[in-house]
Amino acid sequence: MSDIKAKAQGLDPNVQPRDVLELVEKTGNIYESIAIISRRARQISSDLKWEIQRKLEEFAVNSDTIEEVQENKEQIEISKFYERLPNTAIIATQEFMTGDMHWRYQDAPPQPPQQ
Repeated sequence: MSDIKAKAQGLDPNVQPRDVLELVEKTGNIYESIAIISRRARQISSDLKWEIQRKLEEFAVNSDTIEEVQENKEQIEISKFYERLPNTAIIATQEFMTGDMHWRYQDAPPQPPQQ
């Protein structure tokens, strides 16, 4: 998980234009490339969500009254850190473009008949 955060911290959080031909280069199909990137983005998103929930649970207080709600600076800093991370689609696209991502097909594509 810290691997994802380390990669993401160096990325520009703004959306950058991408050359479509570079995306097609890796798979031969733009739709396949986008599907791979989107699945990885969902995977990163769920991993980050699980991690932030685990960290924020440390600060959870079981209280029934609203008057007892207090600001916790550590909790705010953790939340701000995750908010500053780039969008998961940006992280996944960068992984795809640099070759840090590996994918496989569940079902092998059909082989053309040999003559």
